Amino acid sequence: MSKILRSMAVLVLAFVGLVGCDYEPRAVGDTNPARVAEMKQTLRDLWVGHIFWVRHVVSNIATNDPAERDAAEKEVVANTKQIASTMTPFYGEAASQKFFSLLDNNIAAVREYSEATVAGNKRQQDAALARLASNADDFAVFLNGVNPYLPKDTVRALIAAHGAHHVLQINQYKEKEYAHLGATWPMMRQHVYVIADTLTAALVQQFPSKFS
Repeated sequence: MSKILRSMAVLVLAFVGLVGCDYEPRAVGDTNPARVAEMKQTLRDLWVGHIFWVRHVVSNIATNDPAERDAAEKEVVANTKQIASTMTPFYGEAASQKFFSLLDNNIAAVREYSEATVAGNKRQQDAALARLASNADDFAVFLNGVNPYLPKDTVRALIAAHGAHHVLQINQYKEKEYAHLGATWPMMRQHVYVIADTLTAALVQQFPSKFS
């Protein structure tokens, strides 16, 4: 196992502990709880859709089903656009496009790791892992730059662990560890809930009037 992969595995274990404690950031200010809940649920649904469709791309790479992979890829793009569009009312179209680019790069790195794993190419695996780590840094800089309530270290850890979950899932597909795959999915789902809730809380803190 590479040094990068070991580091990502540590992040997975750290966040397993975090989400196991029902972590949920609290929104502050004079806000309407129903509007906050609506935003949180919207982001949760979209991020679950993200891991659902990326999982289908990964599984189709493993089974070499081009038609299903193409269909899943289209859903991934549509979902990524939807997630990015949630940023538009707060930060504008340019920031939404930047968010789309960052998430698209994250998915591309996951796809590259999956293809390299199927091919047994360790050099390309390591390159994909390095790209995931760089992407987590880029997410941290961007989100902290637009929202001071999203600390760089928090964002970096959330996105890095998210990437590590994809890597874990890919490795399990490769090894046909289907029983373990069943346990990985709820862990991934709970983690994207943490991402969605963290984003929601930061938006409410920065733009309380939009949730009043």
